[in-house]
Amino acid sequence: MRARHASALEALLVDDAFDGDVYPNEPMSRHTMYRIGGPARFYVQAASVGALKRVVEACEQTGMPWTATGRGSNLLVADEGYPGVVIALGRDFRTCRYDEEARRFCVGAGVPLSSVVQEAFSRSLSGLEFAVGTPGTVGGALRMNAGTREEWIGSRVASVTTLSPKEGLVRRAGEEVAWGYRESSFRPDEVIVECELSVEPADPFYLRGKMEASHARRKKTQPLGSPSCGSVFRNPEGRSAGELVEGCGLKGRRIGGAQVSEVHANFIVNTGGATARDVMDLIELAQAKVYETYGIELQPEVRFLGFA
Repeated sequence: MRARHASALEALLVDDAFDGDVYPNEPMSRHTMYRIGGPARFYVQAASVGALKRVVEACEQTGMPWTATGRGSNLLVADEGYPGVVIALGRDFRTCRYDEEARRFCVGAGVPLSSVVQEAFSRSLSGLEFAVGTPGTVGGALRMNAGTREEWIGSRVASVTTLSPKEGLVRRAGEEVAWGYRESSFRPDEVIVECELSVEPADPFYLRGKMEASHARRKKTQPLGSPSCGSVFRNPEGRSAGELVEGCGLKGRRIGGAQVSEVHANFIVNTGGATARDVMDLIELAQAKVYETYGIELQPEVRFLGFA
């Protein structure tokens, strides 16, 4: 079975018609903002929808596990790696164009969200400035419904196109997706391909002020200079996860090369040489202490890959 797995996907390595790149045993530490993670069995960068379909079909036919990732901004990969295929979106998924008549951006899922925010600002368009400084791709932002309790990207989605093994390409209205706090109703086997984001004209000075204030707040309250996955836990209803973790005396706590940030306790940073196990041990410690102290079960916001 292992040889069959290998042959179906390794065939893409020597196929000149395949529109993408295949890397066997690729260290995921190169593809996560944590700079942590063992090797994926295959790391595939698909440059087109056709290439994406071929990879997904090969995985489904051979029973090889697979997942799609963005820039790895909220991803923790096990030290042992991932015994499947990690798919990243390349060339054709990195386009962004603006439809003036519809007042919508049509954006590929592989586009960095920050670049869309800046493009909207350059055109004096409002609706995305809350996401200034948010790392990761548009696809990842949609899947986790990036934003705050007051503003989130799902509220700006006019339409979204996904690809899945059973349905192929499907385009649906944004209102057909269930958007929740730090979550959406996309299935695990759905790859977000592109979306349309609605915006509206606004005063450029208002936009600049709002974006600068948001960026200054992030710089002051988040450990932007250290590798991390962003917020580790979702905020429980009416509470701050960071305050709960800090209230348990865990701010600054270290395990190996991982540390609960001294700037914000809902961040776990890689101080240098941290392993995924170090980070996971801190996550589990924080969950146990918060439950013991407050009776609250913290839910991780970070996505885990390769853990048993």
